[in-house]
Amino acid sequence: MNIPVPKIAGPDSRPVIRQLDEAAINRIAAGEVVERPASAVKELVENALDAGATRIAIDYAGGGKTLIRVTDDGCGMTAGDLPLAVSRHATSKIDGSDLLAIHSFGFRGEALPSLGAVGRLVLTSRVAAGEAVTLAVTGGRIGEVRPAALARGTVVELRDLFYATPARLKFLRSDRAEAQAISDVVRRLAMAEPGVGFALRDVTGDDGGRVMLRADPVGGGYLEALKGRLTQILGAEFTDNALAVDVTREGVRMLGHAGLPTYARASSVAQFFCVNGRPVLDRMLLGALRAAYFDVLSRDRHPAAVINLTCDPAFVDVNVHPAKSEVRFREPQTVRGLIVSGLREVLAAGAQRASSTVSTATLAAFRPAARVYQMDRPSSAALTRSHALQAPGFAEAPAARVEPAIDGFDRPLGAARAQLHGTYIIAQTAKGIVIVDQHAADERLVYERLKRQMAGAGIAAQALLIPEIVDLSPGDAARLLEAAPALAALGLSIEPFGGSAVAVREVPAVLGQVDAAALVADVLDVLADHGASGLVQGRIEAVLSRIACHGSVRAGRSLRAEEMNALLREMEATPLSGQCNHGRPTHVELSLHDIERLFGRR
Repeated sequence: MNIPVPKIAGPDSRPVIRQLDEAAINRIAAGEVVERPASAVKELVENALDAGATRIAIDYAGGGKTLIRVTDDGCGMTAGDLPLAVSRHATSKIDGSDLLAIHSFGFRGEALPSLGAVGRLVLTSRVAAGEAVTLAVTGGRIGEVRPAALARGTVVELRDLFYATPARLKFLRSDRAEAQAISDVVRRLAMAEPGVGFALRDVTGDDGGRVMLRADPVGGGYLEALKGRLTQILGAEFTDNALAVDVTREGVRMLGHAGLPTYARASSVAQFFCVNGRPVLDRMLLGALRAAYFDVLSRDRHPAAVINLTCDPAFVDVNVHPAKSEVRFREPQTVRGLIVSGLREVLAAGAQRASSTVSTATLAAFRPAARVYQMDRPSSAALTRSHALQAPGFAEAPAARVEPAIDGFDRPLGAARAQLHGTYIIAQTAKGIVIVDQHAADERLVYERLKRQMAGAGIAAQALLIPEIVDLSPGDAARLLEAAPALAALGLSIEPFGGSAVAVREVPAVLGQVDAAALVADVLDVLADHGASGLVQGRIEAVLSRIACHGSVRAGRSLRAEEMNALLREMEATPLSGQCNHGRPTHVELSLHDIERLFGRR
């Protein structure tokens, strides 16, 4: 393979400036606007939405490389509109006087001419009370407008994408990968427009096509309609485990549904943002979402959410990227603050419960005992042993400590009835039972107490009778002492003690007796993750979370009935008590119906 050598310009090799022809201009523009088949689908579906369509059908073949067809029931175009529609910078969306007052998806006037420059494009359209017309564009060559047959709306058919620029075909992925990208684009647009019906079909082959996605129009208010659409697209599991979001501040409104922390995913694939109804992939918005869930998820888990931000179009610039997938806000900190504080308020108000997937997984873990038939009767020795076990006064150690019946069954988390293995509290509710992980639950409660103290008069500290000396590496000692002023505000007082050792003189009073060396080791882990600057700049919650672990009720500790019930009541009154600081569920709720099904009663 011959690799070209860069040319060195000389004084006698002056390049000639020339005007590019229209075909070359359109092909260059197509490289920005139409990156792959999914880009073409996005542009055509957005045109259909701008035309007021209520139903949109998308067909593709060969992963969109050989065919893309978008059919809509929008307002349509006339014979005079078609030639303008395939001309560069001709659009019905804006008049060019104000590029910040954009209320439509499209506005550049580049999509159709770009598609016609690199593929075989056919437009067929009809306006109400008009005649249907069609126009073909092949490799940038525009044909004549001709009569056609069409009931209403518009059909845009694109065949052999990039046939005029075959080098671009080499950069496309497999048909399956391109088809998945098309599906992702349509899903995002369908979530942005719950009142519009979408149908996506793969028509590759001669089998009449396979329906890949169908989403019927959903009526009602926006949040209600969005919930119905998300059930169609993401499934009922998401909507059953999501909280409605409706927060407005400083001219920006945030609407949508945010998943419970215990419904977190292994990746960020379930995060969707729209700005004024336009799906976007914006790093600032995704970072704000992550920050909103900062102290309720572990670092390897990701929240699930579908959020639409609405504001005055002049507040946001959508003309910063050819694909219009990124936006720029006039006041980005206002938007970020809305997302972070707004979602935290929503989670605090509704996240005492754990996701339903937790109880579902719990039920799945149970296996029914084998059914005993008449011929499988136990032996006489086994019967004798069984009778002895049932006799009064049998004194073998039980696995659970049972408490007397008390009031409180009508409370959300019920009344404590037993403690199993010194770790799990069993509570009886009016409709079933609740199983509580006492350490995970108390970890969240201690964490929230520390946050309240920090926001108020400060975290109370207690002096150690004898300061505890902790030996560290020189690097760890320097990192810890650099953060000492900030740690002192948390009730953790640390001083140098010669060499690379430090002396722990005070600890947060809420912790009681604590292993200072273990506490220092955990704080060092947080400082290594976030740095001292991050600690000062509001990420101090990570340190508080680690401190809370040392002050919570440990697994294996026996609790009295009043202690267990006090824990349940505090959980009911504490925000975010449905999960511990790391995103794990603190309790599982099983309805009586679920329990009866386990025993074949239902």
